[in-house]
Amino acid sequence: MSTALIIIDIQNDYFPNGNMELVNPDKAAANAAKVLKWFRQNNKDNIFHIQHIAADPVIGFFLPDTKGAEIHETVQPLENESIIIKHFPNSFLKTDLERKLKEKGVTKVVVLGMMTHMCIDATVRAAVELGFEATLIEDACATRDLSYEGKGVTAEQVHYAFVGALNGMYANVISTEHFVN
Repeated sequence: MSTALIIIDIQNDYFPNGNMELVNPDKAAANAAKVLKWFRQNNKDNIFHIQHIAADPVIGFFLPDTKGAEIHETVQPLENESIIIKHFPNSFLKTDLERKLKEKGVTKVVVLGMMTHMCIDATVRAAVELGFEATLIEDACATRDLSYEGKGVTAEQVHYAFVGALNGMYANVISTEHFVN
């Protein structure tokens, strides 16, 4: 059984002064870097960086050819690591991620990145539906405050609601420390 790391959308627009700043992106990125380092030392052939490029400029972030769309320095891809460009929250939708994973004999995926309630959720669920076993490194993910009809939901509440929903049925949810040790 082969395992791959999928790093989703750790891009500049999610960091301070970006066009879609998240809550605590630096902490999540630092944990993602620890998992990436572990993979580079133990499983360097199965690292996939997912980069979202906005298909429609109306969304206002991850615009093509901007600094905001670039992968953040904490998890910069190496030359031998795959970069998959996506235009939807689900990293598998209209990309070659599934094909590349299957070509390498991957059966398990370790997922981390941004945003918990959007691209992480969509990708983890899709991975499982495509037959992959998923592990989610929850403290290597970040999201933002949301609201609905005037009711605010903190980023922490959003994060744990989605992580809690994924845990068990869709993913083995663990911490960075649990994974790297």
